[in-house]
Amino acid sequence: MTTRAIDPEVIQRLSKMSDLLVLTSAAIFITLSNISHPDEVYAAGFFALLIAFSSLLAMRGLKLYAAPLWNQGLRTAVQALAASASIGIVAYFLSGFVGLNLAPHWPLAWLTSCAVYFLLTRIGSWAWTRPLARSGALRKRIAIVGGGKAAEDAINLLEASADVDADIVGLFDDRFDNRSPESVRKYHKLGRIGDLAGYARKNRIDLVIVAIPMTAEQRLLQILKRLWELPVDIRISAAATELKLSPRAYTYLGDLPLLSVFERPLSGWDSFLKSVMDKIIAIAAIILLSPVMLAVALAVKLESKGPVIFRQKRFGFNNELVEVFKFRSMYTDMTDAQAAKLVTKDDPRVTRVGRIIRKTSLDELPQLFNVLTGTLSLVGPRPHATQAKAAGTLYDEVVDGYFARHKVRPGITGWAQINGWRGETDTREKLEQRVKHDLEYIDRWSLGLDLYILAKTPLALLKSQNAY
Repeated sequence: MTTRAIDPEVIQRLSKMSDLLVLTSAAIFITLSNISHPDEVYAAGFFALLIAFSSLLAMRGLKLYAAPLWNQGLRTAVQALAASASIGIVAYFLSGFVGLNLAPHWPLAWLTSCAVYFLLTRIGSWAWTRPLARSGALRKRIAIVGGGKAAEDAINLLEASADVDADIVGLFDDRFDNRSPESVRKYHKLGRIGDLAGYARKNRIDLVIVAIPMTAEQRLLQILKRLWELPVDIRISAAATELKLSPRAYTYLGDLPLLSVFERPLSGWDSFLKSVMDKIIAIAAIILLSPVMLAVALAVKLESKGPVIFRQKRFGFNNELVEVFKFRSMYTDMTDAQAAKLVTKDDPRVTRVGRIIRKTSLDELPQLFNVLTGTLSLVGPRPHATQAKAAGTLYDEVVDGYFARHKVRPGITGWAQINGWRGETDTREKLEQRVKHDLEYIDRWSLGLDLYILAKTPLALLKSQNAY
């Protein structure tokens, strides 16, 4: 698997938040320590906040948070220090206008604090990001769908762009003739379009650029229909189009104009916040529910022989197989790791304890540890077993676009579950409704929606007519 990407937006935001917090704290402490009268406290607080925010704006204006500077630790530290120190010194000489009488050594204290902070953080950032940059984790990985002149035009514009921090991994096309040769420039054809999904599971892909002439409307539509299930950004190259659209209709990757088609549902800062929220709530839930989990584990162990935890392979993010934990609810010699046969009412394979914990979803509490490992989220489409069937047919053969629900990490609970589609999916209608709600959740995602679903889940568990 290719090195996982580190989204620059996350690093930039965390760096800005850290700078604002530390500079504000330092400015307040130094200023309050250098005033001569208690009446100056409010003016000192305003003065400190002004310096901290002005320093942040200055560093942002100088583009000191840009990714290319992460590999220049000392230079970035000196520039950040120069910006914040200049603002601090100017503010010191103007402090009398806001009624402050600061001690003469205030500038030295501010300069020393900024120097220590920026040297530590910028050199530390350099030490951390340097190996990441070498491994390609900070560069966008692009797959191009199509070949021939359209692909060559797109590649030429990308390579001519000075500010594109990206790698082209190769091309995918169904045509193998003169219109689409085995390679374009130095980039080789890696397979057919149908091979792209499997390639993306084994190799990180951040962006798919469809380089097909827009005059080939039917072919373009067929290709997009095959790609929309992938959890990546998908764009159409507008390098060779004769359409004269408004400039606002395009996004640009360097000098290459692109038309947006599908967006990855969760990326950058949103993905980071969801991951942080997942882990914080999961840790809290594990601590609070540990007596319940211990009681369930003991009950499972006392009733029947075998392991307390049942491990099952299920489809996760991007159709990757993940191992999901549950409390064992069946007799050990009757467990069905692939879920080839759905559990039904009064199923003889299920133990007495198993019926209770399945009805109340207590069997799924160990999945909180899946959240900590990152294989599951608290909220998302429920992960399905590899051989699960509805009306005797595999799920992906029942619902068109079924795998699009795997564009986000699966969850312990979800939009479908709180809307009454929890439990058995033995019919086409039940599966269609679950997939419909899963896709609706992906389209509507927000942290607020996740919190709403978590709050509604206990109520949904009371309506357990479909849980066996």
